[in-house]
Amino acid sequence: MSQTMHYLDHNATSPLRPEARAQMERALAVGGNPSSVHGAGRAARSMVEQAREQVAELAGARAPDVVFTSGGTEANALALWGAIHAALEAGRRITRLFVSAIEHDSVLANAAALAERVSGLRIETVAVTGDGVVDLDALRVQLREGKGRALVAVMAANNETGVVQPIAEVSKLAKEADALLLVDAVQALGKGAVDFAADYLSFSAHKIGGPQGVGALVLREGAPFAAQILGGGQERGMRAGTENVAGIAGFGAAASASRGNTMDMTRMAALRDRFESELRRMVPDVTIFGWNAARLANTSNFALAGVAAETAVMALDLDGVMVSSGAACSSGKVRPSYVLKAMGVSDELARCALRVSFGWNSAESDVDAAIASLAKLTARVQAREAA
Repeated sequence: MSQTMHYLDHNATSPLRPEARAQMERALAVGGNPSSVHGAGRAARSMVEQAREQVAELAGARAPDVVFTSGGTEANALALWGAIHAALEAGRRITRLFVSAIEHDSVLANAAALAERVSGLRIETVAVTGDGVVDLDALRVQLREGKGRALVAVMAANNETGVVQPIAEVSKLAKEADALLLVDAVQALGKGAVDFAADYLSFSAHKIGGPQGVGALVLREGAPFAAQILGGGQERGMRAGTENVAGIAGFGAAASASRGNTMDMTRMAALRDRFESELRRMVPDVTIFGWNAARLANTSNFALAGVAAETAVMALDLDGVMVSSGAACSSGKVRPSYVLKAMGVSDELARCALRVSFGWNSAESDVDAAIASLAKLTARVQAREAA
């Protein structure tokens, strides 16, 4: 008899929704290039523009401001490079780039690369509290004390801890300082309102049950941006290359399926809360990161002291329970999470961190299976320590 699988890693990727799969099949059947003027091309263009409307509606944006990309990583890279190069060309040079300590690697790596290549650009890290929330007082001082125009990058919600950031307050501080703002909203899309007052917003389809390999950058009207991928002039000249019609169509369908999902978020919060309640009952000294902060309803990041994350992930996988030891982009790397280190967590405890994340097809049985597997694991660890 085959083993029942319990997937609890939706923050890494959420399984393809049936609505997205069906729309992708329709797009593949159309087969035209959306830049062609014949019937098949017009049909493909219609599907791309329909998806643009759907994504914009979920993101609280205008459809003309949505630029489709290959994913959230490219969207973040385009925003950073595009903003800084456009400012250079316009004579309003950006000399300071503020990046929160818990940003995704796609922001951190591109910020570092820009600092190496753009003369006079300084990178400053914005600290977070012990609960993983960006330190607004520190950001206020940093913006006030430096000279030159700034670009601020703060994510909407952290992919590892699920901690939601105070974007409204960050936006206010940025506006007061005449700074630009990039919000990585990859984990927030479909999990609450994301109509942030930001100049640049990045999204990824596969976090909401769309296909992998497609995302979007939302550019506020008037925000400085210089295209970084040149060629055929697609996406209104913002990002060249023939559009991934099937992927974009699937993204749009997933966005529509995610709209008005208040009940789904309530259901996921109930699953997450029950999981944490059972976990605390079983292991009273469990550490749940970001416990005192606002978190995404679907995310729990925790550590069982003395149980290495790699060991736990493998043990749960053998029981058919799929969880993560942190960000999927860092899988296979044994180093402690830089997100948890920024929160003041010791390396020893950070190496024990596990992430459970629920999604559109999660059920009570997934919680039961995860708790049962963790109970077996902790019992083995306790028996070994007692021996």
